[in-house]
Formats: sequence, C-alpha cells, structure tokens
Amino acid sequence: MNQPLIDLVNISKSFDGDVVLDDLSLSVKENTFVTLLGPSGCGKTTTLRIIGGFERPDKGQVIFEGKDITKLPPNKRQLNTVFQRYALFPHMNIAENIAFGLKIKGKSRSYIQDKIKYALKLVNLDGFENRSVDSLSGGQQQRIAIARAIVNEPRLLLLDEPLGALDLKLRQDMQYELIRLKNELGITFIYVTHDQEEALTMSDTIVVMNQGYIQQMGSPEQIYNEPENAFVADFIGESNIVNGIMIRDELVEIFGAKFPCVDKGFGQNTPVDVVIRPEDIDLVKPGEGSLDGVVTHLIFKGVHYEMEVTTPNGFEWLVHSTDMFPVGQEVGIHVDPFDIQIMNKPASEDEEAIGVNE
Repeated sequence: MNQPLIDLVNISKSFDGDVVLDDLSLSVKENTFVTLLGPSGCGKTTTLRIIGGFERPDKGQVIFEGKDITKLPPNKRQLNTVFQRYALFPHMNIAENIAFGLKIKGKSRSYIQDKIKYALKLVNLDGFENRSVDSLSGGQQQRIAIARAIVNEPRLLLLDEPLGALDLKLRQDMQYELIRLKNELGITFIYVTHDQEEALTMSDTIVVMNQGYIQQMGSPEQIYNEPENAFVADFIGESNIVNGIMIRDELVEIFGAKFPCVDKGFGQNTPVDVVIRPEDIDLVKPGEGSLDGVVTHLIFKGVHYEMEVTTPNGFEWLVHSTDMFPVGQEVGIHVDPFDIQIMNKPASEDEEAIGVNE
C-alpha cells in the first residue's frame, strides 16, 4: 500500500499572533519511525499535538488513511501519545494504569488481563502488575507509559520527548527498546526530540525543522552526509561551515586555496557555503594539503582526538582524528573531494528560515 498513513496538508498555526507553523506539509508512511527534530520553538511539538488532535490548525488538513480527521477529538483517532511527563495515575497500580484505556472501551476482563501481560512482557516488566507507580524508577515509569499506549493497538504512536528526563545510559537503553518495539509491533512512530544523536540512532526518516518550516527530510545518512543548507549542517552533528567560491564544476576555492569536489551546477565564480565535517579532514605534513595551519587546541575524547587547526586567515578548523597532533605543530589540511558539501547561499533571512535550496 503506497498511500501514506498520515498527511499534513498546508498546516498553519499561530499563538497570540506568533506564527509557529507556516504552510507545513508532511507525509508519513505506515510502519516507519519518523523523528521531528529541531531547536526549542521550531514547531515540532505543535506539529505532534495537531496530529494527536490536542491542537487544531488555523489552516490546513490532517488526513489519516485518506480521511480528513482535522476536527476529530484525540479519543476518536487511531493513535496514542506518550508525553515527556508520563502522566501515570499515582492512585492506581501498574495493571490498572495499563488497563485504563481498555476499560473505557468496554473490553472484557479476560481480554484486558491478556493485554496487560502481553504489554508488560513487551516492555520487559513481567510481574509488575501489582506494583505502585511510586515504587518505579523513571525508566520503568516510561516503559509503563509506553505499555499503556500500545495495549490500545494504535496505528500511530506519538512520542513527545519521552526520554528527556532520563539519564544518559537509561536513555540509550530505551532508544533500543523503542526500535525493538516498533519492529515487533509494526506501529508507525512519530517522535519529537531536540537531541540529534537520538534522532540519528532511532529514525528511518528525520524531519529537521526550524522556525515553523521543514528544512530537510530524509534518512539519517542523507541528513548527516548531504545537508541541504547551513542550518541542517550546523544542527546535525558538528561542521566546519565556510565561505567558498565555486570556480567551476568540481572545483571550489576556500580561503584562496583550491579544493577539488564532486558538486556540479553552481555556475562559475559563484559564492557558496561549504560544509566539511571534522572527521573528514585529514591532517598531513605542511605543503601536502590544500591549506596549511597550526594546531591550537587539543582534547582527548576517548574515541578520537578533537583538535582546532588555525589557518593564516584566522579561521579555526575543527578536526576529529584518531591520530594526535600536539598543540603548536604545523600541519596541512587535506579533504577528499567526496567529503566536501557545497550549498547555495540563501539570498535573504526569510529564505534562510524557509531553507530554500534550489
């Protein structure tokens, strides 16, 4: 079935005159893990709340399997939402929390008991039926919130920064749990986070948002390796973003030095933005690279060394390498053509916000 599970069509939303979403359109296919990623205030949570029915758009439509559900209340939609604050009922035990939605739907006692056992097994909390909410750790509470959502067999599960309150190790464990659940259950996930690493780890598709616009949508590899504009390059991972002149196809000038690249179609002598990831810079002997510089900072990060190399124009290049070059050492900077990403410069601030990249 090629029809998307959910379609947002020309959605706009303002709060007190502030535009939060501006003519946003988005399609989500069935059984995918889609992450809405962006800084605070970019519109990602508002998008999720509109899909969930907790907010109504000023303009546009929410289409679910071809049907307009824009005006449908949350309890009439085939979806469930897991919030950052788990919203478990403290006066109920775990079984009662999980069963809450099923009881409202009038399901039989035996059906509910089977579902509770099934859900607890899925989230690796067998035997927790009679425990109180207060006796659980943050990670366990989060799992119960997910169990409560999945017993209702939603077609779509919305997750609003659900791991934000957990410590790093627990977050990483829960990321793998969520991937496993999505694969086992065949439910479509739409996940909101501002954590780039989380998005890269978990998603089939990442939607990068800023100022109410979608900047780029694609696989984690596409978003990281082929950012379409400077915002995406800067927001996802670490980048060296520098001014360049596209001399001709497959040749760009950076700080007076010529770098072969693989990009075409930018014209001749055109000002461009150039993105080079820190791990894509090779440090070589002075004179053997395209630019020379001096190592000015060095930090050991465990997996690699993080260095800053200052070139004569004063620009500090961020470099990640498993080889260590001490502070003060002169080096050459070499970048393989395939690792240089060329982007059009936005013509205006508005164009920068929209993420125009013709």
